[in-house]
Amino acid sequence: MSDGQTTVVFDLETKRLLREVGGHQHVRKLGLSGAVTYNTTDGKFRRYLEKDVKALVEELRSADLVVGFNVISFDYEVLQAYTGFPLRTIPTLDMLDEVYRRLGFRVGLDVLAQATLGTKKSADGLMAVRWYRQGEIEKLLDYCQQDVEVTRQLYEYGKKFKYLRFKDRYGRSKLVPVSW
Repeated sequence: MSDGQTTVVFDLETKRLLREVGGHQHVRKLGLSGAVTYNTTDGKFRRYLEKDVKALVEELRSADLVVGFNVISFDYEVLQAYTGFPLRTIPTLDMLDEVYRRLGFRVGLDVLAQATLGTKKSADGLMAVRWYRQGEIEKLLDYCQQDVEVTRQLYEYGKKFKYLRFKDRYGRSKLVPVSW
């Protein structure tokens, strides 16, 4: 995956659900329960908890490119509650935004992963909040890491083939061109 630049693939999970904080306008109140990055410089995953936010922000800031799925309007907004650094100034590829710009509607990570890679997410954000509340932090971080791996694979696929796949509401396989 390395092409001389440092790419960091990133995802985070939260302590609370949107309905518990008053909706999307209060994303910064969700709280960070855990985050995972994949760094192309060394090919390693890194796991972060709330106490590690400073190191997480430093890794993101050091990247030539951060890749994520709904990272600009969700992950960065959750993380922004912990730092004064303007996260939106980091060079970022938000795959959800790219797909939305091409199609005019949102397509979920799991839908893209199933149609493009033949793989599924292992859980969802609701389950991650439950694991956090039950103190099952390793399960939460394992799930977050699997999301980062799926995001990384989709990014690499799109970079190589210049498209991703999804199934429309009728179950038909469709292509969405990408240019990253």
